[in-house]
Amino acid sequence: MSDHRAGGKGMKADGISDEPVMERVLIIDDHPLVRDGLRSVIAVTFDGCDIFEAAGLDEALATLADQSNFDLILLDLNIPDVKRLDGLKLLRERYPILPVVMVSGAFDRTVVREALAAGAAGFIPKSMKRSAIVDALHRVVSGEIYMPDAIGETDPESEENESIRARIDSLTPQQRIVLTHLVHGRLNKQIAHDLSVSMTTVKAHVSAILLKLNVFSRTQAVILANRVQFDGED
Repeated sequence: MSDHRAGGKGMKADGISDEPVMERVLIIDDHPLVRDGLRSVIAVTFDGCDIFEAAGLDEALATLADQSNFDLILLDLNIPDVKRLDGLKLLRERYPILPVVMVSGAFDRTVVREALAAGAAGFIPKSMKRSAIVDALHRVVSGEIYMPDAIGETDPESEENESIRARIDSLTPQQRIVLTHLVHGRLNKQIAHDLSVSMTTVKAHVSAILLKLNVFSRTQAVILANRVQFDGED
């Protein structure tokens, strides 16, 4: 990344800055208050940085097509027009050398690992202190991959979510389709009609789903599926 400052704090004797510089950043988040908070942190941390904002992925892609030379993208994990990590994957595909840092109000270790595996340059929980966010941004702009220290700690809730995903992964393709219908509130009769199968077949699939998910009712199965944001397209 280029250094647009000609002197001042952080300059070495040879004229090369020893501080990371960010000249242009794009914040993608559907909450104006969150964008304002991130804008404030960036404006104070990186002097002269041009800060662009987008409330969704389509708006962000339009900005990226219209502008150039971005140093960093801050992408909210949950924006309305994006399913889970699809936005990250699309940005990494179209702009492979542009660092994308995920930002999220929730801290799920499994999601963090999946985001990093999908090419994220870092993962910043919104609950982090301002100083920690500054440190994370400095590291990413310096070329590092930022991972919250807490990622290595044991988290019973995260471990349970991983267990739920593993159980869902054990379902057959047909069972996953039926579970998707259950999540969408469909009754057995409706599922049978939609899939052009008998009620007996649907009931057999539902029974197998309950057994594999280790639950006793379709309501419990839906609760588990919603807990890990399963919608049949994972």
